[in-house]
Amino acid sequence: MQVLFVEDDPMNWRVVKDMLTIAGVDMAEAEDAETGLRMIDESHYDVVLMDLRMPGMDGLSAIRCIRARADAKATIPIIVITADTAIDLRERSLAAGADQVLQKPVAMNALFDALGEAIDNEGHVIL
Repeated sequence: MQVLFVEDDPMNWRVVKDMLTIAGVDMAEAEDAETGLRMIDESHYDVVLMDLRMPGMDGLSAIRCIRARADAKATIPIIVITADTAIDLRERSLAAGADQVLQKPVAMNALFDALGEAIDNEGHVIL
C-alpha cells in the first residue's frame, strides 16, 4: 500500500511513518498542499492523509481539487489528520470530500482502522 501524507510538520511525518512502517505500509511526504497535488499527478497512492492547516493552500482546498479531477484519482480515499478543534470541522471536511477525520495526536489503532475502512471501501485488501 502506498500512502501520501500531506503535512507541513516533519515531526508529524515521523510519528505517522513509524506507525505505518509497523504495518508494512510505504509513506511519501508532501510538505504542503501544492506539492501533494503535484505528487498525486505524478504517482499512484492508495490513500491520502491530509492535514488542514498548512502554508499556502489549505487541506480543504486541496481535497476539493482532488475531488474535482476528471480521472480515477478523484476517488482516492482521503483521511484528514488535524489538530483543528472547530465544532464544524468534521462536517466541513466531509463536505469538501474527505472520507474520514482523525484528530491529532492520532492513535495507531484509529489510523489503522481508518486505513482499513478506506481501503475496504475501495475493494482492496484491509490492513
